[in-house]
Amino acid sequence: MATMDYVEIPSYATRLRSAKPTDDLRPAPKIVTSLPRPEHSPVRSTTGMPAAPMSPSKGGSNLTSMLLSSALQLPVNAPAAPRDYGSGKGARLLSTRDPLSIPITTTNFRRFVSKSTPIFWLQDRVEEIVLWKKSWKYTLVWMAAYAFLCYFPRLILLIPHAVIIGVLLATHPSMRNPGASESPSPKPQQPPPPSQPNEGSVDWLANLQAIQNLMGAVSDGHDLIVQVVPYLSYSSPYTGLILTFALVTFFGMIPLVNLLPMRATFLVLGLAPFAWTHPFTQHTLLPALQAAFGAHANHWRACVLRIIDDDNLEDKHWGSELREVELFENERWVPGTSGGNVGEEPTKAKPEGTWSKAALKSGERKAWTRGRDGWSGVNEDGSHEVSSNLTFSLAHGWSFVETEDWRPDLEGTWAEPLGADEAGWVYTNDIWHDSRPLPLEEWRSSGGMTRRRRWTRRIYYSPNVPV
Repeated sequence: MATMDYVEIPSYATRLRSAKPTDDLRPAPKIVTSLPRPEHSPVRSTTGMPAAPMSPSKGGSNLTSMLLSSALQLPVNAPAAPRDYGSGKGARLLSTRDPLSIPITTTNFRRFVSKSTPIFWLQDRVEEIVLWKKSWKYTLVWMAAYAFLCYFPRLILLIPHAVIIGVLLATHPSMRNPGASESPSPKPQQPPPPSQPNEGSVDWLANLQAIQNLMGAVSDGHDLIVQVVPYLSYSSPYTGLILTFALVTFFGMIPLVNLLPMRATFLVLGLAPFAWTHPFTQHTLLPALQAAFGAHANHWRACVLRIIDDDNLEDKHWGSELREVELFENERWVPGTSGGNVGEEPTKAKPEGTWSKAALKSGERKAWTRGRDGWSGVNEDGSHEVSSNLTFSLAHGWSFVETEDWRPDLEGTWAEPLGADEAGWVYTNDIWHDSRPLPLEEWRSSGGMTRRRRWTRRIYYSPNVPV
């Protein structure tokens, strides 16, 4: 009787399910999940290496059309649906004035980019004062002015007049051309520089970059506020407790309002942000507090995040088994040179740098790995590189929890006994050994410093999920 060495299985064939679940030979389904969105770690010495500037020669006139290319499939004049916000019938809202139009959008976008210079100029000046970036003298002057207004609040009514007088004095001809009145033959005054940058110029691209960052900041703020909305719209069982707490504290604070000195209270509240953003607080006081209470702070932060995730779970999640899958983020230190702290001379530069995934050496672990050791279990095809998404082979019936995303392991329990920093990073030497919650100076000076962070996401079992 002839024997068969092997049987070739066609690619279109499907294995039958065995009567015993343990004998099932069908491959596990592949589930794709997006990568975590890691924020910038607060534990760093600088703000990072500067990004490469955009070249003005790269088609500034075509930049707007490139940004709007994704919207070209829309109709040229699409009437916008009116939005009723309860303002009454017949109200002329901004959302009902002009129909959706690509030409109008393009024209208004170009006009806004050219005319938004004063907005971002003011934003830069405020950041220089509040964050102590320009000089401590400028910040102290504004702090003194705020303290003066706190004790004489009626002077706030004179601020518009003071602003107009300051602008008129700053733009007076004698301020632009000092000594012109004494000269027997004064030279003709130079025309003022154009207030609107030309499209494609460096200033125009700077405005475009600022608009890009502003859109990201608004989106981040929206995502942060949306997390609180369920607790205020009776979509959470804790809404009643919040209402009770608000009523009790409201009536309890009524007697305290008459007892608090309002001028001193507003003085302290107004100067507190300046004290928080001072270089001594950011670079000395906060790291010392983090070293003393970092482990306990990370534990309570992790507990709060877990409570928020548990509150968002649905009934199908609570009625099934929950587990976790993990993912590791890897980075390497890039040495560089930058200026010292605020107030130091520019010549007192010290070696600094930034963290980067692109600085990882060839042949070592990649930016995202699935194995705890940095090598095993990265991808199913044997490769170690993870790009835009991850493919997990979950057993039949297991799925990712839809109401939550990847969370960083803030406690660093996998790197015991030292733990991690406040962002979940664990620092190691050049060969990814000797883990510590904070980097050593000899690692920084030698340039051989690495760090990794563990991300987790929960999965749940549902036998009704189709294969």
